Amino acid sequence: MENNNTLLKQQAEHQYAAELTALAAQDTHQKPTNWLLSPWAVVDYLMGTTLGDGTVISPKYFGNRRIIEVAVATLVTDRALLLMGVPGTAKTWVSEHLAAAISGTSTLLVQGTAGINEDALRYSWNYASLLAKGPSSEALVASPIMVAMQQGKIARVEELTRVPSDVQDTLITILSEKMLPVPELNTEIQATKGFNIIATANDRDKGVNDLSSALKRRFNTVVLPLPNSLEEEIKIVKTRVDQLGQNLDIPAELAPLAEIQRLVTIFRELRTGKTIDGKTKIKVPSATLSTAEAISVINSGQALAAHFGNGSLQARDLAAGVLGAIIKDPTQDGDIWQEYLETIVKERKEWADLYRAFKDF
Repeated sequence: MENNNTLLKQQAEHQYAAELTALAAQDTHQKPTNWLLSPWAVVDYLMGTTLGDGTVISPKYFGNRRIIEVAVATLVTDRALLLMGVPGTAKTWVSEHLAAAISGTSTLLVQGTAGINEDALRYSWNYASLLAKGPSSEALVASPIMVAMQQGKIARVEELTRVPSDVQDTLITILSEKMLPVPELNTEIQATKGFNIIATANDRDKGVNDLSSALKRRFNTVVLPLPNSLEEEIKIVKTRVDQLGQNLDIPAELAPLAEIQRLVTIFRELRTGKTIDGKTKIKVPSATLSTAEAISVINSGQALAAHFGNGSLQARDLAAGVLGAIIKDPTQDGDIWQEYLETIVKERKEWADLYRAFKDF
């Protein structure tokens, strides 16, 4: 598939095809069966590096390299990988790039929802063919997981804990026996080498369904933490804003680094319950205020600046997005925000324009 700049979002394997090709060409480490890259090269693809020929591999994940090494090593074994963390810790992003680097496709995806049924994880039927000819291999409609089993690729299950518990347990046979029974055809699908599953889950979702102990044993859980430092989170937000801006035709220069720093500072302080210098305690609102939320607020502000502002992200362009992200419960969060605004934002003289923007909104 050719690179198409008109797509709103390109799959990782297409957007970073040049990097994957360059890594494959210089990859001298051992590759597991049906892997496009060695585990070492997969980690380099996620974390970023410079190859011997000078090709720069951009970082996709900012954080501890060991976390990604553990995740990749898990996929070499017979255990599936569960990426766990609060919303906005790049679980889906990491899952997509791992699948792209290992299997060359990130599209074998099942999106977990409260209304999902077993067919989405197993298989379904073409009912016209089923009624005309009865159960047959031609009438069988393979799920993404079945396709991954047949082709020796990585399948992805997003938001596993939103899936009802009885549907979750459909994965037990697949993960333990490496096969999927098809009793209607008196047969089963055997998994090919290279097959595995990456699931994601967040522990703050109100629709959480705990995994059964039997299913937990079939996963190795890797927790993706929030960024350790202000500087690291600013870097993540800036990088992702630049990438998304290209897809949305929003110039990257609309979001000055200073504005990103102020936004990330607000989010971190409200998230951790204390100011950056640690001297003042702050009440914590109900919102998650994740890195992903900060990226969304900046993108919204960029759009306002580009189409309704002076072309550069200003405090007033941030105000609406910040309030929308923080105040989820108008009563509780509203009081917490007003206290933060008057005791923290107002006292920072260099934030005077930001204080006025919030008061005027």
